[in-house]
Amino acid sequence: MEGNDLVSNLKGVGEKTTALFKRLKVHTVEDLTNFYPRYYLTYEEPVLLSEAKEGERMAFRLVISSQVLVKLVKKFRIVTCTAGDLSGKVTLMWYNMPFLKKVFHVGQTWICVGTPIWKQGRYTLEHPEYYTEEQYEQMRTTLQPVYSLTEGLTNKTVQKAMLQAMPYIRGQKEYMPKEVLEKYRLWGYQDSLAEVHFPVSKERLIEAKKRLIFDEFFLFLSAMYLMKEQTIVVENHHPIVQAKETKDLLSKLPYSLTGAQTRAYEEIKKDLAGKTIMNRLVQGDVGSGKTILAILSLLDTVKSGYQGALMVPTEVLARQHFETAVTLLEPYGVRIGLLTGSTKASEKRRIYEQLKLHELDLIIGTHALIQENVEYANLALVITDEQHRFGVRQREALACKGREPHVLVMSATPIPRTLAIILYGDLDISVIDELPANRLPIKNCVVDTSYRPKAYRFIENQVELGRQAYVICPMVEESETIEAENVTDYTIKLQQQLKPTIRVACLNGKMKQSEKQDIMERFADHEIDVLVSTTVIEVGINVPNSTVMMVENAERFGLAQLHQLRGRVGRGGYQSYCIFISGSKKQETMERLSILNKSNDGFFIANEDLRLRGPGDFFGVRQSGILDFILADVYDHADLLKMADEAIKVLMVNGWHPSKMDSPKLRQKMEGALQL
Repeated sequence: MEGNDLVSNLKGVGEKTTALFKRLKVHTVEDLTNFYPRYYLTYEEPVLLSEAKEGERMAFRLVISSQVLVKLVKKFRIVTCTAGDLSGKVTLMWYNMPFLKKVFHVGQTWICVGTPIWKQGRYTLEHPEYYTEEQYEQMRTTLQPVYSLTEGLTNKTVQKAMLQAMPYIRGQKEYMPKEVLEKYRLWGYQDSLAEVHFPVSKERLIEAKKRLIFDEFFLFLSAMYLMKEQTIVVENHHPIVQAKETKDLLSKLPYSLTGAQTRAYEEIKKDLAGKTIMNRLVQGDVGSGKTILAILSLLDTVKSGYQGALMVPTEVLARQHFETAVTLLEPYGVRIGLLTGSTKASEKRRIYEQLKLHELDLIIGTHALIQENVEYANLALVITDEQHRFGVRQREALACKGREPHVLVMSATPIPRTLAIILYGDLDISVIDELPANRLPIKNCVVDTSYRPKAYRFIENQVELGRQAYVICPMVEESETIEAENVTDYTIKLQQQLKPTIRVACLNGKMKQSEKQDIMERFADHEIDVLVSTTVIEVGINVPNSTVMMVENAERFGLAQLHQLRGRVGRGGYQSYCIFISGSKKQETMERLSILNKSNDGFFIANEDLRLRGPGDFFGVRQSGILDFILADVYDHADLLKMADEAIKVLMVNGWHPSKMDSPKLRQKMEGALQL
């Protein structure tokens, strides 16, 4: 079996299943083996119903005490029966599984696993797993991998395909230098890959994931070191000084720059006028005022006789930046263009011509700015917003559009400085660590699911005041294995809970770009009151009228990401609120989330998150999403990030070099790391 063999060659993977795998970007056996489980289910000792905790997955040893009933409600066949133990009773409920009428009989004992919900004076287990004593004893010794799925694809189908890929996994060659494996006590690559898909025990799984996470960091940082070597100190061909127009704009702003903004702008000005080109990261919390620094730098650039470009990750954000730039810069004679994927072909051709002839001074857009057809007359400053959403290669591609222009990258991701230096080692770093004085602090609360009705009434009140709200769910659609709210069903439920006059819409990352664009623009234009969304809105939407952010299953997100989401509100002059609803009542979960109550400072939260989680939350879902590693997480696995960085430095001192990793597979992985 070869890595480039198609998954359609595997037994049981027909045309339909191949199409479903394709949705998950799994085309080949190699893709399949790198499609790691999202998390793992463990099977604990059964407890009494009196020890049940709402919202927490548990196992119960139950005796069936009633006949199985099957009711037809709308299109659903609802199957129910009563079961219990010495401490109480519980309702068992399944949807569209009428065959269970022949499975369960009064007096039988079953081990049922599920998440209790309190309904009408007793607990209900919806869609519980059920096992005989013997079956459950066998489950106790295993860890069940759970994969990210798409509608129509089951966890069992993925597991069966993965089992067939085992010969390929077992044939993998070791590529990590032996001294690194020995020094950091890392497992072999073969064993790690096999164990991560079919874990024998928690202990072995931890070792396997440690190796694979180390690899991700090692390859990414190796690629960064190669880039740094290629980035030689370049003479500044575009000396840019502060213009009198910029001083005038500063004097007319309705606010004064904070001390941190002033410091960052001084560093940028010094770079732009210096002997070598600028390569700087401006790292500032959500709402800290990075955009105005970009505007000031671009105005300086244009008034020095050059062109500037600002690239952002979404069309909505591009349009919002364009409108801001037009308002602030057109009075100073700056000619500004907007270029995105949805720009009409005729308009694109006109913009291309204007850029080439220097009839446009400033262009704002998405990835469209780096297309082959785009030529600039005199590009001197390139700014990319939300750095972690763009790859190193994409940033480089835009920079290559000019004759070695200055590069400024901006990020609202509050990575602790020690980690930022490792991850962005090719850049100088400016930190904006204070918020503008006129911002009202967001009021936060962390609650359990029983608070939902109050939250809905609160949203209704805010909408009646003319405000808008976001509701965030972790999933797009229902999963057979994950207990979490999903956007599609939740939107329907919310429409039923809120007053009929309230306009509710749904948004998720799987929608077509045009559809997402339309919904976000309608929300920005206040044609939608409540937007139910996945984290697709984490970056790229600025609606100052939004005052409520409600996050369902907040325990499934890292604190840094929750803080990013929180940054979507509090952007106007109104008091804003954040409601974090936890599906788990575990003490450690509530303690972690309570940090969001204590502070609105992203850097404090990032460091607290790092301190609390410690080295390696190996069984949970990836948390931060920063840089889109597969298993690795900058916060969870900060110790392994530092370890990988140390390993590369030591190896290079001893004569090793990243370019010596000469296998085709390795080069592909390194190239992938650069695309992050």
